[in-house]
Amino acid sequence: MEVILKEDVAKLGSRGDVVKVAEGYGRNYLLPRKLAIVANEGNKAVITQMKAAAVRRSAKEKTQAEELAKQFEGVSVTFTRKSGENDQLFGSVTSGDIADALEKKSFNLDRRKIQLHEPLKTLGEFSVPIKLHKDVTTHLKVVIEKEAVTE
Repeated sequence: MEVILKEDVAKLGSRGDVVKVAEGYGRNYLLPRKLAIVANEGNKAVITQMKAAAVRRSAKEKTQAEELAKQFEGVSVTFTRKSGENDQLFGSVTSGDIADALEKKSFNLDRRKIQLHEPLKTLGEFSVPIKLHKDVTTHLKVVIEKEAVTE
């Protein structure tokens, strides 16, 4: 089945691309979520208009992402967690935790944009990449401190 992507889909293609997908994937996932439209002759004529609009939208989104990246300069997030021997945490710090902490600092950011491949499980200072746009990536300083032991 051939479809025209209306949005960027990870590991499949970007907005405006004509791609071949399995019947079930197209019919049950892409089409109901309005991520794609069926690639017929009428819809193929719309591709050129979509691509022009996508270029304009992408340029605007990139400009907004660059402005947001400038706001992230000097911003750090600190967590205080219980830890055991060798500074291993009881639990971990995930991208969701980082997104919640940023929300408290009035940064509204989707946790999926935080490129944390695996949760942080040790004390220390980390530089976590945040992908704001496909061409704009910034880094956030994340500090994990040991919680004071009270007896």
